[in-house]
Amino acid sequence: MGSTGSIGTQALEVIASHRDKLAVEVLTAYNNVDLLIDQAITFRPNVVVIGNEDKYSYVLEALDPHDIKVYAGHKAIAGVVSMDTIDLILTALVGYAGLHPTIEAIKAGKDIALANKETLVVAGELIMTLAAEKGIHIYPVDSEHSAIYQCLVGEFHNPIEKIILTASGGPFRGKNPAYLQNVTKEQALRHPNWDMGPKVTIDSATLMNKGLEIIEAKWLFGLDPEQVEVVVHPQSIIHSIVQFVDGSMKAQMGLPDMRIPIQFALSYPRRFKSDFPRFNFLDYPELTFEKPDTEVFRSLGLAYESLHRGGNIPCVMNAANEVAVDAFLNDHIGFLEIADIVETCMAKLPFISSPQYSDYVATNKETRIKAAELIN
Repeated sequence: MGSTGSIGTQALEVIASHRDKLAVEVLTAYNNVDLLIDQAITFRPNVVVIGNEDKYSYVLEALDPHDIKVYAGHKAIAGVVSMDTIDLILTALVGYAGLHPTIEAIKAGKDIALANKETLVVAGELIMTLAAEKGIHIYPVDSEHSAIYQCLVGEFHNPIEKIILTASGGPFRGKNPAYLQNVTKEQALRHPNWDMGPKVTIDSATLMNKGLEIIEAKWLFGLDPEQVEVVVHPQSIIHSIVQFVDGSMKAQMGLPDMRIPIQFALSYPRRFKSDFPRFNFLDYPELTFEKPDTEVFRSLGLAYESLHRGGNIPCVMNAANEVAVDAFLNDHIGFLEIADIVETCMAKLPFISSPQYSDYVATNKETRIKAAELIN
């Protein structure tokens, strides 16, 4: 799900290198029809779904000669996940859009390779409870959570004292609010280490991405908020660390290349051979670490706040952030206003302590309306 985005295209690179072990059954995308068609012709899935129903005829005409079934719309995306021929679903949709199809996939008993952190940010308790009931596995694809997962292999019976999520610091590490007041989207999109889509790249610049990862980690690994720590590590070589109750620590390391955690999720419990570039310690004589500045990068602090408040507040935070980031990318607001909008929405929207799925849907909708009002 989300085959034309950054994660989706890199996942297909991994699959192309292991055609004897992996096959594509379904591809979905929302709007990028030409790339979706090219991918379908190359990988020959059974089914393709285009989210934008206006593009259905175009995709159908292109793929009909190749005997590939074509469907359209959000309901179709949520519906195809139950196909009997699917073993594993890579959820690489961006933002809140990944929640409903992921729920449907879990209900259908499909294991999930999860690259959509917002699914757990918005409805972590619902998702993990449902996954436990259905007995399915969730394999994290984010590099930090994949690192934690890898560190825990063989250690699941040993208590965790804490985990340390590393952050690059983004393109504005060390900058002050006066500098950030006038930064452009072009500057914000120049991430120093990772190649990601625009939304995730802006989240990395505000450090909201790390905030979302804190909440994701809490649910994935059953932790208290106090057990999740963030350290800025500009080189992005140590992807994250687990500290156990005896004081020992495990770190997972490697060059910043998303194909590695993608391949790990697709191949687990095996490790497929790859020709990805290898890390050399002599190329990195210094690995450095810093405390994140939550006063300058307020989004990280807001994420911690939402985690402590719980209920539907992380859903509010996520929806407000998605609207604000989109507004920034379209030159409607400044960089620092992203956090302003998120903070205001978190203060104004009604709190629900034990939300159900319908509450998440309503909260997401109401927050987007409120955020749009603040922008306009």
